[in-house]
Amino acid sequence: MTTALITGSTAGIGAAFARRLAADGHDLVLVARDTKRLRDQATELHDRHGIEVEVLTADLARDEGIEAVADRLGDQKNPVDLLVNNAGFGNKGRYLEVPMADELRMLKVHCEAVLRLTSAAAGAMRERGRGGVVNVASVAAFLPRGTYGASKAWVVQFTQGAAKDLASTGVRLMALCPGFVRTEFHQRAGMGTDNIPGWMWLDADKLVAAALSDLARGRTVSIPDPRYKALMGLVKVTPRGLLGGISSRTGRKYGPQ
Repeated sequence: MTTALITGSTAGIGAAFARRLAADGHDLVLVARDTKRLRDQATELHDRHGIEVEVLTADLARDEGIEAVADRLGDQKNPVDLLVNNAGFGNKGRYLEVPMADELRMLKVHCEAVLRLTSAAAGAMRERGRGGVVNVASVAAFLPRGTYGASKAWVVQFTQGAAKDLASTGVRLMALCPGFVRTEFHQRAGMGTDNIPGWMWLDADKLVAAALSDLARGRTVSIPDPRYKALMGLVKVTPRGLLGGISSRTGRKYGPQ
């Protein structure tokens, strides 16, 4: 029996990871800010799948929240075999329209927390000679579009670099780069979604299945859908100047903005 720790576990992609890993027989450590939702989720997964579930209430925009999760990841007596860094959010508004405090909070969650939690997990995993980390990024990482995309680009670059450094240790790292997924993400950010074409939406459970398959194959970046793989292929061959204009117009239309 192995244990997985998932941040942002109570909704969206994080909840889909929890469902899939619980169904596969993994014990779980669920991390989010809402204690009641965590307990309700833990009870449901335990009763349905017969697994052990811990809950850890933590706000990853605060040092004490990051430290609490890092301490749990470093506990060698109760090891975590898989870390899913999923917690994140978007801000509504273009550059200079978003308050600086909100921009810095995003970087705290998307970058600093990912760095510190990955380091805590990978250090403990390296000592045991096995383990995995999935850092949830976004296809926005490949587009020149605001702080959100920049923070996710950092996640991708950091994960790829760390994966190379740990290649011979038995620890696998992968950046997961989904497109639009039907979650609470846009609602929480106050972003409308009515104008997003239906074909652009992904199913969270199918996304997680593809991501875990890519992790097992040893991939360091996962774009888990043929539609988005094709789009990102076009992005690679599009001149950066032209891409910036397209990204700006698309971002204003579809978000995160």
